[in-house]
Amino acid sequence: METLFFAIITLVAIVSAILVISCKNPINSALALVMTFFCLATYYVMLDAPFMAAIQVMVYAGAIMVLIVFTIMLLNIRVDATKKHSHKILLGSIIGFFTLINTVYILMKSHAAAPTGPFTGDMIKQIGHTELIGQEMFTKFLLPFEITSILLLVAIVGAVILAKKKL
Repeated sequence: METLFFAIITLVAIVSAILVISCKNPINSALALVMTFFCLATYYVMLDAPFMAAIQVMVYAGAIMVLIVFTIMLLNIRVDATKKHSHKILLGSIIGFFTLINTVYILMKSHAAAPTGPFTGDMIKQIGHTELIGQEMFTKFLLPFEITSILLLVAIVGAVILAKKKL
C-alpha cells in the first residue's frame, strides 16, 4: 500500500514539475510549483519527519510562493502565447531525457546506505526532530542560513528596482 501511495505522489510530483517549466503563464507555473512543494511535504511525512513537512508547507508552499507570485505580479510579465520555440523545447527535452537516464543509472549503480551521522533513530525519537534541527541550524549551519536570508532580501530589492518605472 505504501508503495502504491509513493508511486501516486511521485507521478503527481513529476507532472507538476513538468508543468512548472512548460506553462506559458507564470502564475500557472507558480501554482504547479506549489503542488510540487506539497508532494515534497508528503515525502517528508512518509519519511517520519513531520516537522520538516510542516516547514515545507509553511515556508515554501506559503511564504516563498507568496513572494514569487508578488514578484510576478510586480514585474507584470506578459507572455506572447502565439510565439513558438519548438527548437528550444526539443533541446530542453533531449537534455532532460539524458539527465533522467543518467540519474536513474547512478541510482541503480549506487548502494543505498542507512543514514549515517551522530544521531540514531532512537536518539531522534527521544530528543525530538525540532530540537535537533534547531541545534544544527543555529550552531553548525548558522552562516548558510543567514546567507540565504540575505540572498532572498537582495532578490526582493532587485525585483522592486526592476519593476520601478523611470521617472
